[in-house]
Amino acid sequence: MKESPLTSRRDLLRLAGASAFALMASRSFATTRDGGLRCAIDAADYQPTPGAPDRKRVSLQKMIDQAAAENAPVFLPPGTYKASNLVLRENTRITGVPGVSRIVYTGGGNLFSAEKVKHIELSNIIIDGQNRSLGDDTGGLLQFTGVAKVIIDNCEIANSRKHAVRLERCGGRITGSRISGSGQSGIYAVESDALSITGNEVFDCGNGGILVHRWTKAADNSVVNGNRIYRIKANDGGTGQNGNGINIFRADNVMVANNHVSDCAFTAIRANSASDIQITGNQCQRSGETAVYVEFEFVGAVVSNNLVDGAANGISIANFDQGGRLASVTGNVVRNLTLKGPYEHEVGFGIGIAAEADTLVSANIIEGAPRRGMQLGWGPYLRNLVVTGNIIRKASIGCAVSVAEGAGTAVITDNVFQETPGGAVLGFEWDRKVSGDLATAGAASRFAQLTVERNRIS
Repeated sequence: MKESPLTSRRDLLRLAGASAFALMASRSFATTRDGGLRCAIDAADYQPTPGAPDRKRVSLQKMIDQAAAENAPVFLPPGTYKASNLVLRENTRITGVPGVSRIVYTGGGNLFSAEKVKHIELSNIIIDGQNRSLGDDTGGLLQFTGVAKVIIDNCEIANSRKHAVRLERCGGRITGSRISGSGQSGIYAVESDALSITGNEVFDCGNGGILVHRWTKAADNSVVNGNRIYRIKANDGGTGQNGNGINIFRADNVMVANNHVSDCAFTAIRANSASDIQITGNQCQRSGETAVYVEFEFVGAVVSNNLVDGAANGISIANFDQGGRLASVTGNVVRNLTLKGPYEHEVGFGIGIAAEADTLVSANIIEGAPRRGMQLGWGPYLRNLVVTGNIIRKASIGCAVSVAEGAGTAVITDNVFQETPGGAVLGFEWDRKVSGDLATAGAASRFAQLTVERNRIS
């Protein structure tokens, strides 16, 4: 009696173990329009592994095309598949057996691409770029453009010469995946539409971890949550454009929450010209420059409940000269800073929290800031700062506030300063100290724009 295709697949998967059979059973059927069931298309039926690389690519591409045409998923049994330049059609869904279904890039362009389709999905597969060269017009090993819903779930993506995953004008989600060894970044998403990047591990990348960018400043609405990012280098140098664990650029309405980011050459979390951003509940360890940076043309930022342990600077809310303003910095713990940074800086490193305009700085704890616990304003770039209820310990100077010509209002009240040998609150014109300790009774009265009251010094 002739064996059915489904029986053949079961026999094949039995060799890979019960867990693989269970996955096949759960994904072997697709519902047809009339309510019936359509079997998944099995890579074993196409025999893509034997033969020359071109034959392998053609076989896999044929399988993908047929599956998309039939609205059926593609199943990759355990094994290694060598290919390049595979185009994913509308409704392509490729799944494998976690840890043993492996696709290896053979060079000559990219591995997967898709453009102007509604839905594609990759799950439970290993993708290895082998550090082979990508095409001149290719930014990523996986390159998707104009895809309404990209789903990448429980995949391993390694060794891309450029970006591992490059998305442009895409929505969807990247979840539970392990991305490593990229020459550029792990995930580069530009002009996204409410993209979710959650629960991934991104590490050992040459210039960045997770990048959410836009060509022009606008609402992006992405969420970067619960990722583990570590060992991010800055191989292409610069003063902050590279070497960041999470980098948000020109993308408004983004949430960066509950990530664990460590050992980045520059910044754990950097938001440049990103309005209405939330950076909350993150663990930032051993950053080479500023651990959490909100800079340039932003309006609206919440930086709360983050833990910074080890950095050149802790948290910086900067660039009022470029329109950066309106922030709340509350409930953060910043400790173990250093005077050493990756480049020469006019203010210097070793500062716990810096802020400039229309910002509340409250209920933070700073310990071990070798230059200044807080830097409030810079030259004339200070307006409407309220600094209250903070604890600053073991800082050379507790708080440096700008009193240069043109500097605006600052309220510094109800803070605790302990072991600040250079003084609790000192006035500066740019980087030149021009006052004694303003936290002593009546000392701040010479500066009408300052309110310095009820601070405790020990």
